[in-house]
Amino acid sequence: MIENLMAIQKVDRLSAFFGVFELSASLDPALTADSHARLLVIGPLGGPAEKIVLRLRGETHPAPSILVTAAVDFGGVHNPLMNALPDQVSVETNDAPALRDTTAAFVAEALDSRCGRSAALNRLCEVIVLLLLRSAIDRGAARPGLLAGLSHPALHRVLVAMHDAPARAWNAEDLASVAGMSRSHFMALFRKVVGATPQAYLTGWRMTIARRSLSKGVRVKAVARQVGFGSAAAFSRAYVREFGEWPSLKPLKQ
Repeated sequence: MIENLMAIQKVDRLSAFFGVFELSASLDPALTADSHARLLVIGPLGGPAEKIVLRLRGETHPAPSILVTAAVDFGGVHNPLMNALPDQVSVETNDAPALRDTTAAFVAEALDSRCGRSAALNRLCEVIVLLLLRSAIDRGAARPGLLAGLSHPALHRVLVAMHDAPARAWNAEDLASVAGMSRSHFMALFRKVVGATPQAYLTGWRMTIARRSLSKGVRVKAVARQVGFGSAAAFSRAYVREFGEWPSLKPLKQ
């Protein structure tokens, strides 16, 4: 019998992504100019930050109003959260006191070479990105996809359940119960909002985790168990269907 997840008022919609894909930041100019996402802190020279921009795609042009530019690595190009976000997410610091204060500390670390600077920048950048992602989720998305699902008042619970327990033998009835809907309504709504069936989305998430684990040297048999397959053979066939190649321990290209 499935646990009554509906009793949980709030669920963490982001922790699963950061558990699988490690976030890091760098002020290296060579990185801020390439295909990495960029975090831009915008404001008057010598003054407080006025706007924070996370630019995931597109060029960043130098401007006197940019106080700090950091390259943000979401753990590689296969992070589904990064691929679900719009090209740019921006927030005015006056609209978000927590973001304003965190950004002030981030700018102070970026402009001063103190001990532990790299670690501090990574931690502060992670908090800033998390706050920006919360803003993006709160705004929702016009098109079907992961962001729209995470923004939905009921379906986000289903996505979190699958993210947090990918090895579980989820069926449509279980997931509909998590959403608090009938099976037929849930199946139609999930496909409309997320753009895929629940089973297809779950398989994709399992394969995403599997690919990441393999890149870290976890053996195929262990990965198969991790993502809910009864045998390495069944997992391997699913992996080939998803990626067109057999699972191996070769590192992923970032």
